Amino acid sequence: MNHITDILYWISTGLLVPVVILLILLFGRSLLLVGTFFGQYLALRKSESLLRERLDSLTSDNLDALAEALPATASSPAVGTIRRMLQSGASAAHVQRLLADFEIAADKDLAISKTLTKLGPMLGLMGTLIPMGPALVGLAAGDIASMAYNMQVAFATTVVGLFASAVGFMTQQVKQRWYLQDMTNLEFIADLLDEKRNAR
Repeated sequence: MNHITDILYWISTGLLVPVVILLILLFGRSLLLVGTFFGQYLALRKSESLLRERLDSLTSDNLDALAEALPATASSPAVGTIRRMLQSGASAAHVQRLLADFEIAADKDLAISKTLTKLGPMLGLMGTLIPMGPALVGLAAGDIASMAYNMQVAFATTVVGLFASAVGFMTQQVKQRWYLQDMTNLEFIADLLDEKRNAR
């Protein structure tokens, strides 16, 4: 039995370095996510102010006016999708494909936030529990310095893991609302295109 527990102890202590490296990578990725999130927010404010006024008065008869009002370069994925929808020749199959492509792109963008939300606490907990074993051994042996070092590692990994998870959770919640609003607008335009197609 002692051999089995020794093997488990060696495995767990051997995982400490990979866990710490992964936590550092997650921390760096969460900082990058904050930067890209801010850029997306600025682009969304521009596109939202442009679309809000247009969509309120939009009908199947003045869709061409919306196409002319859109900027030449896409400030957000939704604006780019709207432009392609209006340029697709009002084909129902193309419109449905563009809507599906937008959903896939939105899910891909949300995947980073979801990964941080789930992996952050897992790796943080692993980084907390792994050093606890050597810390208890140091406490039993009277080596207070070793115990203090291992406890420092345990607390640091917990904080980093929770930080990455918090960034992932907050950005996921906000982005989901953004993409839900964008999807609502895209489906509204798709319905107007369908009306225009049926009126011909």
